Amino acid sequence: MSDLTPMMKQYTSIKAEQQDAILLFRMGDFYEMFFEDAKIASRVLGLALTTRDKGGKNPVPLAGVPHHAVESYLTRLVEAGYKVAICDQVEDPKKAQGLVKRKWKLIR
Repeated sequence: MSDLTPMMKQYTSIKAEQQDAILLFRMGDFYEMFFEDAKIASRVLGLALTTRDKGGKNPVPLAGVPHHAVESYLTRLVEAGYKVAICDQVEDPKKAQGLVKRKWKLIR
């Protein structure tokens, strides 16, 4: 995991707190899901499965949804029987010193 970017280290740290939930991680205008969560969400929600760091030696599976439509995606995941956590940015990215601070909450 030492080759992860600081943002991906932040993600994995938050994900470790909710290992049994699909984590939707706010990044700008999207909520992103990574690793196994991305694979599950892609299948359940019909999302395109892509990768982060496609040219790297360990590309990370990635799927995302627009922030303005997140409620319908959350509902579909919960109705499909998945536990879901959502992680929001809690400071303005333009004013952040380093990584944007984020907090998560469990949806179901």
